[in-house]
Amino acid sequence: MSKSFDVIIAGGGAAGFFTAINIAEANPNLKIAILERGKEVLSKVRISGGGRCNVTHACFIPDDLVKFYPRGEKELKGPFNRFCSGDTIEWFERHGVELKIEEDGRMFPVTDSSQTIIDCFLDASKKLGVQILMGESIQSLYRSDTHWKIETNNNVFLTAKLVMATGSNPKMWDMLAEMGHKIISPVPSLFTFNIKDPRTKDLMGVSAIASVKVKGTKLEAAGPLLITHWGMSGPAILRVSAWGARELFDKSYQFTLQVNWLNDIDADDCENQLKELRQEHAKKMVTKFSPYDFPNRLWQSLVNAAGIEPETRWAELNKVQLQALVQQLTNGHFHVNGKSTFKEEFVTAGGVDLKEVNFKTMESKFLPGMYFTGEVLNIDAITGGFNFQNAWTGGYIAAQSIVVE
Repeated sequence: MSKSFDVIIAGGGAAGFFTAINIAEANPNLKIAILERGKEVLSKVRISGGGRCNVTHACFIPDDLVKFYPRGEKELKGPFNRFCSGDTIEWFERHGVELKIEEDGRMFPVTDSSQTIIDCFLDASKKLGVQILMGESIQSLYRSDTHWKIETNNNVFLTAKLVMATGSNPKMWDMLAEMGHKIISPVPSLFTFNIKDPRTKDLMGVSAIASVKVKGTKLEAAGPLLITHWGMSGPAILRVSAWGARELFDKSYQFTLQVNWLNDIDADDCENQLKELRQEHAKKMVTKFSPYDFPNRLWQSLVNAAGIEPETRWAELNKVQLQALVQQLTNGHFHVNGKSTFKEEFVTAGGVDLKEVNFKTMESKFLPGMYFTGEVLNIDAITGGFNFQNAWTGGYIAAQSIVVE
């Protein structure tokens, strides 16, 4: 026997819950269900932001906000003009959750606990009568003239409106492809680089503000770079990995990374600065102190890599050594051999082709009554609360268009 609902949300994650709650608030008379294949809902919310849940980012201008999305920049402009970061803050405050801004712009609940967000969603769903059905793994989808038929491992459901909030689930992408949607093949985004190099050996935990570039490409970024026991991480690396998700996949994660440890100081300026240091500190040993704003251990490693002996004084630096040091500081070449997942912040580049979605409604352009929110779409962002903001914005717009129809 089939079970009928006005709206069914496929997927019990952030996008799914936000959509369901907004539909129920706009029209309390609608019968709404969330179908979740797992044993628990909102599991990604629980682990996000190191268990604190990075809800959004303090970037309030839509034209600026879209620039954090390697895929989706053009399409999200309109949606962000309707529901942006400021609306997210207001929404959560209205639901009893106060957010705070950290120095880097990331926003978290003041409790510093993702459980606050989970409780907010579960309480609102319960209060509004949204049914949460777990252990319901979708096996097939069928569209008739009037409704959707959804077969799970346990039940058959009927609904007029179906919201796909299934995240990066390959099985659901395959199902959508069978129904005619083009799926951009998924590749990892937001990952760190595996590098084994004598210059970074034993420097785990050392960080610097650096600029990085993938040799032979247009991929580059600047920001904090962190040396780890497996290679390099930090915002600069993650930005390159996000924007280069597909290109680096095609390279099988084998490439040369060029690092300027001085960020915005070029080779010529660096050479002039070192020549000044050679005069000012003639009798001091080169390795004794770092003249730049990064740890002395990194400076000593780069001095050593330039072929300068530990006891060498500034006055003794010859032209070849000086040039070698300039090269190590401003254009160090590091071989990247593979990648590692960045904590639990795993993000996939790929999903439903954005050309096939109406971003004024989040509805499929050729499957009436089917809507998309969150990571099921070929939209992804760098780390910092931007992926959640996409989920909130898409969920809000889908909810409004479902209720209006």
